[in-house]
Amino acid sequence: MPEILVHIVEGRSAESKKALMRDITEAVVRNFAVPAERVVVQIVESPKSDKMRGGVAFDEM
Repeated sequence: MPEILVHIVEGRSAESKKALMRDITEAVVRNFAVPAERVVVQIVESPKSDKMRGGVAFDEM
């Protein structure tokens, strides 16, 4: 059972996240030759204040 985790910063719509998860599922089915029912995709969202790049928090960018 392939399980894919996608880490993102909060702020995207439910529709865009569902579309991404569908696209990822289709890619895994196509490339790993597994049924869609076996693919698990999870989005892990972080607040901008909890993520940093180059020593600067995302909410300060």
